[in-house]
Amino acid sequence: MEAAEIGMAAQLAWSQYQNGANHSKVSNNGSHSNELQIRYKPTPPLKKRYDYKKPTVNRPIIKSPTLNRQNSKSSRNIPTNSKLKASKSNTNKVSRRNEQNLEPSSPVLVSATAVPAESKPMRSKSGTPDKESSANSSLDSRKEDILKSVQGVDRNACEQILNEILVTDEKVYWEDIAGLRNAKNSLKEAVVYPFLRPDLFKGLREPVRGMLLFGPPGTGKTMIAKAVATESNSTFFSVSASSLLSKYLGESEKLVRALFYMAKKLSPSIIFIDEIDSMLTARSDNENESSRRIKTELLIQWSSLSSATAQSEDRNNTLDSRVLVLGATNLPWAIDDAARRRFSRKLYIPLPDYETRLYHLKRLMAKQKNSLQDLDYELITEMTEGFSGSDLTSLAKEAAMEPIRDLGDKLMFADFDKIRGIEIKDFQNALLTIKKSVSSESLQKYEEWSSKFGSNGS
Repeated sequence: MEAAEIGMAAQLAWSQYQNGANHSKVSNNGSHSNELQIRYKPTPPLKKRYDYKKPTVNRPIIKSPTLNRQNSKSSRNIPTNSKLKASKSNTNKVSRRNEQNLEPSSPVLVSATAVPAESKPMRSKSGTPDKESSANSSLDSRKEDILKSVQGVDRNACEQILNEILVTDEKVYWEDIAGLRNAKNSLKEAVVYPFLRPDLFKGLREPVRGMLLFGPPGTGKTMIAKAVATESNSTFFSVSASSLLSKYLGESEKLVRALFYMAKKLSPSIIFIDEIDSMLTARSDNENESSRRIKTELLIQWSSLSSATAQSEDRNNTLDSRVLVLGATNLPWAIDDAARRRFSRKLYIPLPDYETRLYHLKRLMAKQKNSLQDLDYELITEMTEGFSGSDLTSLAKEAAMEPIRDLGDKLMFADFDKIRGIEIKDFQNALLTIKKSVSSESLQKYEEWSSKFGSNGS
C-alpha cells in the first residue's frame, strides 16, 4: 500500500512539473513573438499616385439664326446639318433679293429711301431747320481734338472744366427776358455783333474783354448772360467759386489756366462768373494765401487776352480775341479795384418798371386758366411796386394755388376742367404772404455806385 501511494504521489508530482514547464515555454514563446513583431514591423503599402485627367465637356453647338420665319414658327426642334445647309442657302437668296431691291432704279426712289420720315429736321422757333444736333456734334469733335493736343496746361484740369463748367443744353433768347431794353442793346453792340462779325470789329473796334452785370437779386442777370451766349452762338462756361476751388495746393491755379485755355480754343466763348464778388473781393492783409493765389492767377489769365494795341491781323489771334469774361454780382462795391478796372462795361440791372411788370404778369398768366381783365392786370402791377422779377413769379405761383386750396378735401376727386380760374382776389391774398425782397436803402446804394462806376441798363 505504501509503495502504491508513493508511486501515485510521484506521478502527481511529475505531471505538475510537466505542466509548469509547458506554461513557461508558452509564455516565453509569446513574449519572443511580440518582440519579433515589434522589431520587424511590416511597412505599410505605398499609396497609388493620382494622375489628373482633364475632364471632357460636351459643349452644345450654337446654331446661327436663320431668316426663314415660317420654319421657325412651325418647327422648334434643333435643325440637323442638312436643314442648316438649306437654311443658309435660303438666307443667301433672301439677302441677294434684298440687295437687288435696294438698288436705286430712279431718282424718286433714292430720295425716298435716303431721307426717311423719322430723320426730318425739326423746326426751331423761327421756322428754320434746327441745327442744334449738328452744332453739338461739331462741339464734341472740337473738344476731342483739343484734348488730344493739350499744351501748357493740365489735361485732367481741362477735362474737369469741360465736364463741370461747360454748359451746352440751356438756350435763352431775347424774347424770354422782359424789359431791359438798354441792357440788351448794350450787350448786342459790345458782344453779339462783334462775335458774329469779327471781320468788322478789329483794332479799336474789338469786343470788350470784361462786362459786369450788377443790381438787386432777382432781376434776371443770369438769364441775360445765357441769352448773350445763345444769340452770339458762343460757348458758355458757367463758373462758380466751388467749381474752381480745391483743397490741394496748386490745383485751383491749374483749373483757372485750363479755363482760359479752353475758352480760347473753343472761341467765341463767354466765361460767366456768377456772384463774382465771392472770388474777386478786395484784397487785404488778413486774406488767406490760397484765395490770394487764385485771384492773382485769374487776373493774370484775364490780362493775357489780346488787347487792341497788341492785337495783330493773324487769324488765330483774332479767334482768341473773341473771349468775354461776364460777371454778375449783387455786391459790386465789394469787388477788388484791379478786377473792376478790367470790366470795360458795367451795366446796372434795376428792378422792373411798370411796363416790364405788366408784360411779365401777362406772360405768366397766359399759361394758366384765369378770369383777369386788363384793369385787373393794371391793378396788380400798381400793387407790386418795388417787386423784382423773381418776386413777381413767386406772387403768381402763390395766387395760382388759391383755387386748389378752395377745394380742400375734395381735391382728390375734383375734375381739372371744373377748377375755377385765377381771380384778382387770389393776388390780393397772395400779397399778404409774398413781400418784396429789396429794401429802399439797398436800392439807393446801387444807384450811387452806378452813378460813380456804371451805366443804367433799364
